[in-house]
Amino acid sequence: MLSKRFFGNLGENIAKRYLTKKGYKILTSNFLSKYGEIDIIALKADILCFIEVKARWSNKFGTPEEAVTPLKLSRIKKAVDYFCMIHKNLPPKKLIEVVAIELIKPDIVKKIRLIDVEN
Repeated sequence: MLSKRFFGNLGENIAKRYLTKKGYKILTSNFLSKYGEIDIIALKADILCFIEVKARWSNKFGTPEEAVTPLKLSRIKKAVDYFCMIHKNLPPKKLIEVVAIELIKPDIVKKIRLIDVEN
């Protein structure tokens, strides 16, 4: 059985490779604040993207993106606001996205989707 930490790191590493191939520049990952965590912060053209990564072995408990509940999204928004408050000179355009990953095995991705959650 894989640990939660190993599985989280696996999903984030897959997401980083996927985003890089799509032209994103990864700025940082695992930004922690008292409001919550932002998995990946990246730049795509002139848009600052805050990315939540969700990976699943099966859809038994829903799709990966369904795990981003309104409560989770609210925490992400607060963490985004905090990040923007402590970092100056950021691009004015911001986007919250989800990378939804469905895995067959740790090294086999069944499906991966990039979903705009909110502008």
